[in-house]
Amino acid sequence: MEHSTIDQMVKKWIVDAADRPANPRIQEITVRLVADLCKAIEDLDISQTEFWKGMEFLQEAGKRHELGLIVPGLGLERFLDDRADEADAKAGITGGTQRCIEGPLYVAGAPESVGFARMDDGTEVDKTEPMFIQGTVYGEDGKPIANAKVEAWHANTLGSYSYFDKTQSPFNLRRTIFTDSDGRFTFQSIMPNGYGCPPDGSTQAWLDQLGRHGNRPAHVHFFVTAPGHRKLTTQFNMEGDEYLWTDFAFANHESLVPPIKRISDPAEMAKRGVNKPFALIDFDFHVVKEKAAAPTGDVDRIRAAA
Repeated sequence: MEHSTIDQMVKKWIVDAADRPANPRIQEITVRLVADLCKAIEDLDISQTEFWKGMEFLQEAGKRHELGLIVPGLGLERFLDDRADEADAKAGITGGTQRCIEGPLYVAGAPESVGFARMDDGTEVDKTEPMFIQGTVYGEDGKPIANAKVEAWHANTLGSYSYFDKTQSPFNLRRTIFTDSDGRFTFQSIMPNGYGCPPDGSTQAWLDQLGRHGNRPAHVHFFVTAPGHRKLTTQFNMEGDEYLWTDFAFANHESLVPPIKRISDPAEMAKRGVNKPFALIDFDFHVVKEKAAAPTGDVDRIRAAA
């Protein structure tokens, strides 16, 4: 079937068949997606069995709440970030910390503090090394921003996240810090592990068919917000991780791999209140001002809240 014929058919189904006021934007997107899908079915000679098996797969993935994994696993979330970077550049927005995908595991409502927060509940202190993340939030003018909001979340030593993993205490490894008067923040936590997609799940089943692993390197997620500035969504990956440059979610950027200092000096350990060597990561955030002509840095999507 010719593509032009498909376009006419889809217009008839979606546009001409409308018998009441339609949402123009939803109608436009639907026409494009349905037409492109029909063209793919035609061009690739997708059988009815293949089509319905695909629908069954998506239905099962939805039941398993894995669409949030499939989207980054296929590169779609990275693509959305790349488009946002391109839009920022066209609007003259430059110089901020590199954005990076949010992923599906944020939970709203983490405990708040000023300047310092301990993220872990102490249950895994014997399984890994302590970790401190410290830095400053800067504005476009290079000056520190006091009272900026820095939200952080990461996995435990098993690669699991609290709230979704009911064996963990509420808000374990999730905290919100408002920067001090000098724009500084410090998170005390434990070194996380990366995670893999559920081996019996929908995402890994698709990745297996594509000849790909489903692993992420160890990483820490952040939201950074400040009045008059664009929201920053980012994360950094741990240097040296075996999946650092083969992240299944494509969330790897050279600027988001900070060096890790291993501190074993007894005086520094005592100063930090830990009894064994610890990892220290210095990481500053640079946020940019809101600009009317630019797309918003905030993304409206359903997120978990405890």
